[in-house]
Amino acid sequence: MVRRGSLLAVTLLLGCMLHAQRASVHASVQPTEILIGEQAVINLKVITPKEKIIHFPVYEKEMIPGIEVIAMLPPDTTIENNVMTINFRYLVTSFDSTLYHIPHIPIFDGNDTILSNSFGLKVSSPQLSDSTLAYLERINKGETDSIDFNQLQLNDIKPNRRVPFVWTDWLWLLWILLGVMLLMALIGLAIYLVLRKKRRGYFFKPPEVLPAHLRAVRELDKLKQERLWLQGREKEFYSRLTDILRSYIWEREGIQAMEMTSGEILYEIGQAVDNEMVCGNLKQILTTADLVKFAKYKPYPDENDMSMVNAYLFVNQTKEDDPLPDLKQEGKKEAAAVTLND
Repeated sequence: MVRRGSLLAVTLLLGCMLHAQRASVHASVQPTEILIGEQAVINLKVITPKEKIIHFPVYEKEMIPGIEVIAMLPPDTTIENNVMTINFRYLVTSFDSTLYHIPHIPIFDGNDTILSNSFGLKVSSPQLSDSTLAYLERINKGETDSIDFNQLQLNDIKPNRRVPFVWTDWLWLLWILLGVMLLMALIGLAIYLVLRKKRRGYFFKPPEVLPAHLRAVRELDKLKQERLWLQGREKEFYSRLTDILRSYIWEREGIQAMEMTSGEILYEIGQAVDNEMVCGNLKQILTTADLVKFAKYKPYPDENDMSMVNAYLFVNQTKEDDPLPDLKQEGKKEAAAVTLND
């Protein structure tokens, strides 16, 4: 008898432990009575060990026929002494007046399906006044062809609400406005360019091209400021100096000086320019440059200065003559100046 009593006690203890590890669920609704179209909240309170994962049912439209689920609200969870309490809420409504009975709501704790208690929700129709009932009786008897809602005294459950103004809903108008403004700007630019071309002969002002002698003088000025011969870089100095002169000869006289030897260049310059001084200045530069580049000759400082001076002289002696001034334009400028002075 003692063994049987001990076995029974152990069995009851294990049963209590297993029951304590199961989740419990209780369902309630607030309020318990609503009018047609009003809303109520169904709350599922689940008490379970904290390691349990609870799955709540998802209703796409109706919980039971007649009770529509509007939304499932976020759950509230609290944990105390390894016990988790979850409150999961459903926002519901109904459009049929009756007493609804919800037998249970199931949940799943990972092992078992647990059913909640049953509960009810009463949905009532609005109370109609005697005048409204009398007017409905007239409608049923066909005594009136139209329906006067003022006499029925039926109002909306909730007043009409204005949709809030949101800037993002009107961004498409802004994009259309910006597109129209951009199109008008492009059309205006096209008209301006066409009129400018008709007046000046070109869309955009062409870049100013300096004469060959001015560009050569600029390159010589840049080379002179670097003073490479004072840094022991005589070979680089004479290579750049002769390249400047060869490019100038090609642009000024049309002689392929970049591909010629020094002797060939002097011969062609002698044929094109009838001036011994010009040829002598160029000969001094080319001869010294050949000695530096091919014979490792180290010129004296005076020779470097002389080569620089002769390069300037050669460009100035062979440069293109300045064009004669336009007398008509000069006359217009003088007339405008006289007008301003007056």
